[in-house]
Amino acid sequence: MISQSPIVRRKSRQIHVGNVPVGGDAPISVQSMTNTNTLDVDATVDQIERIAAAGGDIVRVSVPDMDSAEAFGKIKQRTSVPLVTDIHFDYRIALRVAELGADCLRINPGNIGREDRVHAVVQAARDNGIPIRIGVNAGSLEKDLQKKYGEPTPAALVESAMRHIDYLDRLDFQEYKISLKASDVFMAVDAYRQIATQIDQPLHLGITEAGGLRGGTVKSSIGLGALLMDGIGDTLRISLAADPVEEIKVGYDILKSLKLRSRGINFIACPSCSRQNFDVIGTMNQLEERLEDVMTPLNVSVIGCVVNGPGEAKETDVGLTGGSPANLVYIDGKPAQKLRNDHLVDDLEKLIRERVARKQAEENDVITRA
Repeated sequence: MISQSPIVRRKSRQIHVGNVPVGGDAPISVQSMTNTNTLDVDATVDQIERIAAAGGDIVRVSVPDMDSAEAFGKIKQRTSVPLVTDIHFDYRIALRVAELGADCLRINPGNIGREDRVHAVVQAARDNGIPIRIGVNAGSLEKDLQKKYGEPTPAALVESAMRHIDYLDRLDFQEYKISLKASDVFMAVDAYRQIATQIDQPLHLGITEAGGLRGGTVKSSIGLGALLMDGIGDTLRISLAADPVEEIKVGYDILKSLKLRSRGINFIACPSCSRQNFDVIGTMNQLEERLEDVMTPLNVSVIGCVVNGPGEAKETDVGLTGGSPANLVYIDGKPAQKLRNDHLVDDLEKLIRERVARKQAEENDVITRA
């Protein structure tokens, strides 16, 4: 198996959202957004921590009014996770959350209004040492662009973005990232490809309003996968009508499949057929649930028969190949022991955790020697 990604990433400037670098040679960060009522400080903090525990690097919080801005200040005091504040319509909310410790201001210039208001937001960001995310969205383009293009198009998204980029350039403010989101995969991909050749600021990827867990995952995987394989993208959010924790899982799985990030177990499993010597689907469901807490990168193959099982097992850290009367387990590509079906999941989980512990010890030893 290819151990490193062959993708050559687009060169971009680097900014920092809290302690998370975005752009440059930094790992592609994964974000989600709370869907709790921001006024419910306890519930919002709890969800932020669950998102972070799942691997989220950055969390966005909606701040629709001044009461929510004050609640955000309390939320910020109770978490160390970098927080982006989502601001629409009222620029004064952005000014307030900048004072309260926001790590990034997400604004849609198309609905913030006059240039003097955008100027005030930029100045607040500069004074507080925080970046801005310009969020261009096909559903909220400026009225003159809607009239000019008749409908949202990639060119309209790019023109909207460049309009606001030019304004930030005139203010000599370079600490920003940008997104050009649409629910249409082709429109979003085309817009990102165009803007990637025109600026060097980091790009925040997303297919907006992608749909439910299954449909949204597919749509996001196609759109973001195409861009990431082009080397485009510095941070991403998977927009799902689902628990925000699921957005993080999908985002990481996309990056893992492209070998751009590694976190947790990378499972290789067959779809199962009549040749299987154990219940592949049931085994996989249990393993994924039981091993969600593992953050150490590890490749594990679970194959139901001897057609492809040995070949896959020889390329993984732990590999299970179905066999009769017992299944064969490979450790580091070599046959290790046989497991019977009656305690298969328990035994395999134990072997995987042992391999994880050994890998962690090996990594700690390298760090210590260094």
